[in-house]
Amino acid sequence: MASSNTSTTDARTKPTPSCYGGEAEAIQKIADLTIQGTRPEIISVPVSGLGDGLPTAIPVLVKPGTNGGSVVSVKDQIEAYRTGPARRTGTATVTTLASFIELTNRHKDADSTIFAKTDWPNPALTAVIDYHTASGAARNADHRIVYRFPITPEFQAWIDHAGKKFDQAEFAAFLEDHAAELAAPFDAEKIEFERLFKARLAPPNELITLARSLEICVGQRIKNAVKLQSGETDITFVEEHTNTAGEPITVPGVFMIELRAFIDGERVRIPARLRYRATGGGIVWFYDLYRWQDQMRERVSEDLAKAGTDTGLPFYEGAPEPIAR
Repeated sequence: MASSNTSTTDARTKPTPSCYGGEAEAIQKIADLTIQGTRPEIISVPVSGLGDGLPTAIPVLVKPGTNGGSVVSVKDQIEAYRTGPARRTGTATVTTLASFIELTNRHKDADSTIFAKTDWPNPALTAVIDYHTASGAARNADHRIVYRFPITPEFQAWIDHAGKKFDQAEFAAFLEDHAAELAAPFDAEKIEFERLFKARLAPPNELITLARSLEICVGQRIKNAVKLQSGETDITFVEEHTNTAGEPITVPGVFMIELRAFIDGERVRIPARLRYRATGGGIVWFYDLYRWQDQMRERVSEDLAKAGTDTGLPFYEGAPEPIAR
């Protein structure tokens, strides 16, 4: 009888194998959750609708901790593995209008835009490849192509010497050095400028003759200068040592130059007023280019229109917004 009671008691108090398994599984799950709760995790945070220029989602690293943990950007870690630039930036500089058009066509998109600085000095065309969209979305606007209209040495010489005083030998040499840029006037130009300046517009051969005559008279002083009805001036020189009069030299009032203002650009025609000043028996010479800045502005405006036509892009006179730093 006693043995029977002992056997019953042992059966009730001894844990079954199934109880051991359930407790172990629960403990393991708690342990797993604890580990997961302390392990950093990269999650994707949606940012759609928070403004232009953002992706649909951004990755962040979540670090659990006793005070709620922290969120850390992983951008620098991702960028460390980049093998190429994230986007195109910088400014390309070209030296001809044709290259400006070709390079713009290579990189342009639907919202690329061309701007032009048409006034003097330093006229330029600028294509902003990633310009702000027509619908109003902002873009970086820092990928650009620039053409700065390089000036030819010949035109730079005419600009630099305009208004400068020459002595007789210097002026004769200047006219001879730049004889290739002297131009015969068109009939319409003769009518317009002779009426405007009240002076005769001289052909190139007269200017060359003038230069050679001035060379002959170097070292002589003026005896007389008479303003003619045509606007020309008859200047008579006299040799210092003989005091004898020579033949008068007729000086025209206006002449034309024709040349390329910009390298690989179209030719321009500009009238120049020829002037002199008598100084103590001698004479100094100078010339003025008539409204040549207007000619340059017109030339740049025409090239701007050509660039717009050949690229199919909108174009404006002015400057784009400064690149944000």
